[in-house]
Amino acid sequence: MGAHLVSVNVGRAVDGEWAGRLRRTGIDKRPVAGPVAVHRLGLAGDHVVDTAFHGGERQAVYAFAAEDLQAWSQRLGVPLPSGSFGENLTTAGLDVNAAVLGERWRVGTAVLSPVLVRIPCVVFVNWLRRCGADSSGWARRFTEEARPGPYLRVLREGVVAAGDEIVVEDRPRHGVTVATLFAALTTQRSLLPGLLEVDGLPGDAYAAARDRLGAGAPGLPARGRPS
Repeated sequence: MGAHLVSVNVGRAVDGEWAGRLRRTGIDKRPVAGPVAVHRLGLAGDHVVDTAFHGGERQAVYAFAAEDLQAWSQRLGVPLPSGSFGENLTTAGLDVNAAVLGERWRVGTAVLSPVLVRIPCVVFVNWLRRCGADSSGWARRFTEEARPGPYLRVLREGVVAAGDEIVVEDRPRHGVTVATLFAALTTQRSLLPGLLEVDGLPGDAYAAARDRLGAGAPGLPARGRPS
């Protein structure tokens, strides 16, 4: 079977002292049966709590590969079923971290596009601990692995379901991938200037790339257009 959805996962907000500064989170995603509507700001039935750092058009849907979940399960020594990393779409047969920023995925009747990456936070660390994993040094380990999974923008609303094929309909020529964006924002700041090749780059990433080149320098080209 080619690239497809293993599951579609949504989560309801829960309260907990472990759940960061808001003491409330929607990270506990569970697979749902049947079709799920995909709206501009995310999946029907999925709760986003910390809207200052999560959600919105550029973080509407989060995808993570089943292959990467399996690898982490073996390393952490705990079962990690679909949704364990807080992902909305668990994929298989597709290297989501090699996806080019801005490419178009047709999934079910929706069209999605990878535009951002997940940066590990304290809620993610605490959630893994609650799942029984040794989460010590988790942010560093996750960052070093550099396989964060992409946040997807919804280009066309529609409906998705487990088993749906993932078809890459278009791929930009700039070649900047999800993994490259993550590395540029975390461990390899020298990659930041290359982000200026990407049209629709989120404003904060664009600003970081401009700063790396010396923001405000006369005649500094701006090839990408932030969104």
